[in-house]
Parts: sequence; structure tokens; C-alpha cells
Amino acid sequence: MDHVTGWVRIAVLALLWGSGFLWIKLALTGLSPVHLTLIRCALGALTLLVLAFAARQRLPRDRGTWGRLVVAAFFCNALPFALFGIGERTVDSGVAGVMNATTPLWSLLIGVALGTERRLNPARLLGLALGFAGIVVIFAPWEQEGLLSTGALALLAAGLSYAIAFAYMARKLPPNGAPLALSAAQLTTATALTALALPVAGTAPQVNLTALVAVTVLGVFGTGITFYLNYRVIADEGPTAAATVGYLLPVVSVGLGTLFLGEPLSPRVVGGMVIVLFAVALTRLRPQVPANCPASSAAGSAIPK
Repeated sequence: MDHVTGWVRIAVLALLWGSGFLWIKLALTGLSPVHLTLIRCALGALTLLVLAFAARQRLPRDRGTWGRLVVAAFFCNALPFALFGIGERTVDSGVAGVMNATTPLWSLLIGVALGTERRLNPARLLGLALGFAGIVVIFAPWEQEGLLSTGALALLAAGLSYAIAFAYMARKLPPNGAPLALSAAQLTTATALTALALPVAGTAPQVNLTALVAVTVLGVFGTGITFYLNYRVIADEGPTAAATVGYLLPVVSVGLGTLFLGEPLSPRVVGGMVIVLFAVALTRLRPQVPANCPASSAAGSAIPK
């Protein structure tokens, strides 16, 4: 593939993924986190079903795969999507984008705790410590509620959920040559799981034009199209190029939040973001990108979740 075309695709992918946190914030003006997650998953599933049909990829037919998809859809889509919605009710969209980049830190921590991480070295351990130090810098618990706030904890839990999902999917749910169809099935399952939570969704949606446009863009482009673009980048350019996207996402989310939502761009947040991204670079020297976790977040698929 032409080198320029490849970088254009990477830039578009970073913009679409990084803007997802802006669209979440705007969608919350009329939707609850559960309703937002339901519509997002449904539109993403529909988009990927169309793409899978065009690519002549068939949905899985065995019960075992669908059973594993329930676990993957819960931890990779339904739960973290809802948690980001809860978090962004009180936390800036730019900060949410930076928190999305913490998934590799959680992945390493899980590996250390379970004894499955065999590639430990001083640099990776330093990265793990620096990463969580960067989180503390961002939320500054000595100045505000910070790490004790519901929104901050929800964002951190979303990153942890992605890490659990990737650990599970790497062992139990390989793409098997049909990544578009498998991801369409996963998002369809996530839609069904989220629908079960509607009785506890809270107040009925107060849909306005801003929320409607935001959730549509988030579902179709930020959840469906981005998976396809990421899949093409990995296939044509390799996982290393795809990992570049992950390091751009927090920058995009912070920039868009400042430009369009007037979110404060404080030196503390910028410094914390730099620390987190540097820490991720230390902990993940060889990015691994699960091909079947659609639009999880950005830093997740690309940085590497």
C-alpha cells in the first residue's frame, strides 16, 4: 500500500477514535450511560454486519463461540462503554481519553498478579509505577475528590475491563479468518446484554439533536468504521503502525475537548498525560492488537490493549 495512504488512514483512525470521548460527552446531554451504550453497540453491530456481508464473512454458528462472545462482549464492550458514560458525567472528555490509554498498564498488572507475565524487566516495572503515578498527577487527589470520585473510578474500571477482555480473548476467542463477522457478532451480543440493563437505566432519555447526532457518529464511525480501519492498518502496515494510533488518541481527545467543549488544558493534565504515555511505551515494547475487539477504545486496540 502507498506509504502516504497508510499514514492518511492512520490519521483518520486516530481522529475518529480520539473524538469518541467528545461524542460521548455530547450524547450524555440527552441519554443515560446505559441508553448511550445500547444505541452505540447496536449501530456498531449494524455497521460491521454490513461490512462482514460485503466481505463474505459468515457469523459464527457454534454455541461454544457464542458462549465465549458473551464474556468478551461484556468486558470489551457493554461494561466499559457504560463506564465511560458514567465517568464522563463528571470528568472531562480529554481526561477520559487519557484514562483509556491506561489499559496496557492494567494488562501488565494482571499478568504480574497471575504470574503469567514472563517478560518483566526493570524498564517495564518502572513504566508500571510511572503510569499509575501519572494517573495520580492527573486527578490530583490532594486538590479535589480526584481518585475518590465516582467518575474517576469508573474511568479506571473501564481500562481494567478492557485489560480483562483482552486477556480472555487472546486465549479463548481468536478471529479465525473472519474478524469483521466475529466483531459484528460480539457487538450484537453486547447490544443484547446492555438491553438487559434497561430496567436500571434511570430516567427515560431526553433525546435532543446534539445527542442524536453524537451517538450516531459514535456508533457508526467511532465503533464500527474504526474497527474496519484498524483491521486494514494492521493488515497493510502491521501492528507497529497500528500502535502509533494509540499514542495519538489521548492527544486528540484532550485537544478536541479543549477546542469544542472549553475543557481546561492545565499543565497538570498535560504532564500527567505525557507520563502515562511514556509509561505505556516502557511497558509495551511489542504491541499486540487483538483483531476482534471492536472500537474498544482507542488506546486499547492500538496502543495496545
